Amino acid sequence: MDHRSECVINQTVELFGDKWSLLVIRDIIFANRRHFRELLTKSMEGIASNILADRLHRLIEQGIIAKSDDASHKQKVIYSLTEKGIGLLPLLMEMAVWGHKYLPDSTLTGLAKVLEEGGPELWEEFMAELRETHLGASNANKTVRRPTKSRRISAMQKLQVAYEPALAKRKPSRPRPTPRVAMGQS
Repeated sequence: MDHRSECVINQTVELFGDKWSLLVIRDIIFANRRHFRELLTKSMEGIASNILADRLHRLIEQGIIAKSDDASHKQKVIYSLTEKGIGLLPLLMEMAVWGHKYLPDSTLTGLAKVLEEGGPELWEEFMAELRETHLGASNANKTVRRPTKSRRISAMQKLQVAYEPALAKRKPSRPRPTPRVAMGQS
């Protein structure tokens, strides 16, 4: 791929291309949406199906997500983060913290607050959980001591509890207007 410059920030921006790619990744990470229909119908921003299909294809080509058959349904596929995709978590978390600080009108302030308060320790725990969910990686060789699973709330649960109130408040997606053709035009 040709780049406009050798600047790593520019190359990263070129990799994503637009806002939709990061929003799709956000929904996979924070809302655990892994099927096309979930990503399409539950997006807060109301992504169009052709845009979603294109962004999923791009993210697969870039090695950020992987696509596999869903064992529960022959006609469905499931999207999973790759290690490269999981590596985007700190970037998204920093964006949420920055937005919480400088964009006070956001409805996701609860999520940003949990992210900020949890800091890198929560982020690492969440990344380990994402690896387990998306890559099947075991935490057996992880050196961080944790309480037994029955007594502790996972990082994913903490973040989803903070994320869900904003999802509940979201405006229902409005039907897109149908273009009207004037008489005599085709």
